[in-house]
Amino acid sequence: MAAAGHSSSPTADDPAADFTPEQLERSRRRRRETRPIRLVAGAVGLVLALGLGVTRLGADLIGRVADPFGGGWVAEALLGPVALILAGTVLGLPTDAWSERVNRRWGLSRRSWALFWADQVKGFVLGAALVAAASLGWFALVRSLPGLWWLVAAGAAAALVFVLSFLVPVLVEPLFNKFTPLPEGPLRERLFALAAAGGVPVREILVSDASKRTTVLNAYVSGIGRSRRVVIWDTTLARIDEDQIAFIAAHELGHAARRDVVWGTLAGALGLAGTVGLIAAALQWPWLLARAGVAHAADPRSFALVMVLGGVLGGLGAPVFNVHSRRIERRADQFGLDLTADPVTVVECWRQAAVADLADLEPGWRVRHWSGSHPPIPDRIAHARAWAAEHAGQQG
Repeated sequence: MAAAGHSSSPTADDPAADFTPEQLERSRRRRRETRPIRLVAGAVGLVLALGLGVTRLGADLIGRVADPFGGGWVAEALLGPVALILAGTVLGLPTDAWSERVNRRWGLSRRSWALFWADQVKGFVLGAALVAAASLGWFALVRSLPGLWWLVAAGAAAALVFVLSFLVPVLVEPLFNKFTPLPEGPLRERLFALAAAGGVPVREILVSDASKRTTVLNAYVSGIGRSRRVVIWDTTLARIDEDQIAFIAAHELGHAARRDVVWGTLAGALGLAGTVGLIAAALQWPWLLARAGVAHAADPRSFALVMVLGGVLGGLGAPVFNVHSRRIERRADQFGLDLTADPVTVVECWRQAAVADLADLEPGWRVRHWSGSHPPIPDRIAHARAWAAEHAGQQG
């Protein structure tokens, strides 16, 4: 079912029309309190990246961790990335713990410190294993195909994105959360009826036990083909009514209807392939290699530089991704409105979600047009009211 669109974006409502002065002030206070965390985390990440990637420190670290295992390019390619990620994880722990404490103080986190540390360890192990495997493949190609390695690596990187889209929902997500089918009952029947009405085949609607970590409301679609599923957090089921849950499910069905996960995966694959090509080009620059303390791109000690280049290119591409993400989120909102035809409920849903999640109710230009992956809540409320005005003669 195609969602009807608007020819222009609605102007955001005045947040004061939907939120009390106390709610607005809480939003401002939280923004002020979390801003230093973001700034410190960004500064630490930048210093670490430049310190390890654009000086000899990264190359020396990779060489030293491989020496006890006999050195050689295989040991450097496997162990070097693990050391780099461990350094980033350790240096990032203070800001992670700071953020956790702030979220607890605001009532957004329910994680025990034991679970916090378990999440850190799982994240490190998964990230280190994936990057080490990618590094080994990268340098094997550089060494065996001197002229064409970058082309093969770009294709392999694109393929990896698709493989992970299949595997992450079924292998990785269950390491952090338990997923159970939405229980039999009126709500389950209603959501499957919505899916049928929207022309979206749904294999299963799952509930995630997110409440062991957070009070935030959320739902999402993940996976491709047989691994695709709609997931609703148990916090969402507990804190809003069935009409609002129906809209949230309809929004997620909108992503499935437009194959947003498939197209997003394709865009990610092409983006990563392009990033590989640009990194390969940068590794031909003798001055840059000299700064990193290596002589050629086939030296596994250059992986610190590879990670920095990937981070820079990813950062430059993030605003483009966010523009696309906001567009598809608004399109999914439109699908949900068309499917439920209940803009009053949608407005209340966004209002309650903003209050529960302590969303930024007065975002600045940077969030609206640069760093935000979703439309701000006031814009989404305005969209629902614009839909109501457009369809006023059809309702009732």
